[in-house]
Amino acid sequence: MSASNRCPRSWPRRPSCTPRARPAWGSARSEVTAPAQPKFAADAMLARLARWLRVLGWDTTLQPGLDDTTLVRQANEEGRILLTRDRGLLRDLRPDRFVEVHHDGPLEQLRQVVRELNPEPPHELFTRCTVCNTELSPPLSDAERAARLPPDVRELPGPARACPGCGRLYWRGSHAKRMRTALAHCLTDWLPREVL
Repeated sequence: MSASNRCPRSWPRRPSCTPRARPAWGSARSEVTAPAQPKFAADAMLARLARWLRVLGWDTTLQPGLDDTTLVRQANEEGRILLTRDRGLLRDLRPDRFVEVHHDGPLEQLRQVVRELNPEPPHELFTRCTVCNTELSPPLSDAERAARLPPDVRELPGPARACPGCGRLYWRGSHAKRMRTALAHCLTDWLPREVL
């Protein structure tokens, strides 16, 4: 990166969702916090992070076709916290609320967002579609499970849900178990054990 493309250290900062001092796990919340149910807008570079935020039940838009100006305008209008790695976007467009994501891996990114915002942990995982961001249905009844789920998963314990937006079905299979294990390792002291 040439010197002319770097963000000057002195460029003025607007209030963001990034607190000056990051709180330690379990400490008092920082001055800047997320609401109990934060809403996010992720830029195209953070698609995998957006899916993990949806696993936690948080409304996270991801629209890769949007230009930066439209993305920032929509985030501001909808009261969303913009998640980006793009320093140029932050410098030039100056969104109202944002987190500048520093890590490459999606679970490291998730850990950074949770540490910086320190939101309330969810009471339940997998309540939002990881693909289209729609809230999932209440648990399917036994009759709905029999009609809609593949035969080999109908008897699995735990709720099964449907996405009213795209029609995908969610149940506690091996994929969900691996994701819960990953979250347990990533967010050890933040996510309550009963949620996992």
